[in-house]
Amino acid sequence: QGFSTWLAGGGVKGGMIFGETDEFGHKAVVDPVSPNDYHATVLHLFGLDYAKLVYHNNGLEQNITDNKPCRVVKEILKHSPIAG
Repeated sequence: QGFSTWLAGGGVKGGMIFGETDEFGHKAVVDPVSPNDYHATVLHLFGLDYAKLVYHNNGLEQNITDNKPCRVVKEILKHSPIAG
């Protein structure tokens, strides 16, 4: 329920830590970021709108986030040239 990742360049603020896990590193307790939030943020950095990105699965168009709530984590971005 908690994960760590390292991002560098590409519009991400340098030298920062975002969020915290509990004392065991098991669960996010401060500023949690879901996997869908992470994907939406990376897609945003690529210049793609996660809400419009779909894939085809057995003839169906499905949203990349499976229509689950997500957000672009703007707190880690240097600036946000694309609204989203």
